[in-house]
Amino acid sequence: MKPFVLAASILSADFTRLGEQIAEAESAGVDWIHVDVMDGHFVPNLTMGPFIVEACRRATKLPLNVHLMVEQPEKLLAAFANAGANHLIVHIETCPHIDRTLKMIQSLGCLAGVTLNPSTPAASLETALPLADLVLVMTVHPGYSGQEFEAGILPKIAEVRRQLDALGSSARLEVDGGISTQTIREVRDAGADTFVTATAIFKNPAGIAGGVISLRQALKTGTPQP
Repeated sequence: MKPFVLAASILSADFTRLGEQIAEAESAGVDWIHVDVMDGHFVPNLTMGPFIVEACRRATKLPLNVHLMVEQPEKLLAAFANAGANHLIVHIETCPHIDRTLKMIQSLGCLAGVTLNPSTPAASLETALPLADLVLVMTVHPGYSGQEFEAGILPKIAEVRRQLDALGSSARLEVDGGISTQTIREVRDAGADTFVTATAIFKNPAGIAGGVISLRQALKTGTPQP
């Protein structure tokens, strides 16, 4: 089994202390920094552009896992790659030529990821999976941090895991949305190996380090399904 990856989403970070909070998360043992980019069109919220990725790149040497919740992401790929992104994740719903988009990401020197909204079936990924380095399953509707985990998405995670295994793919299966010490084991047992969380780290009552420790401990408890 692959080692589990914990990605800290800066969507819940204190942006007046962003560099400091990223450094604290890195010291606490997170593996990746996750950046949510929203254009106000594909999703209702409006957030970070390439300049935030540049700031994150200066603050850490950890991989930057960048989720593009935007229309026509092809127009922005080079800007985010040049800003220091290591991974670029695009939505299947916004990419009519997903194979071309994933290859474009890889040509920029980044790992190519594909994701889908909760209402989009796993079958829609069929064309993308053979090319993807990362597959992100959303358990909430993208746009805002702190939403409640939708347990009804667990079968979709398991289905994507089956599809990846059938292909013999080495792609990481990443899950974002409502990940906490209570839900991370369910997501793990459904087949995920990479976990994105914002609130459970950056707004944890025990602090950033306490949040990371609790999530790591939760991952170790119970018996993962084969």
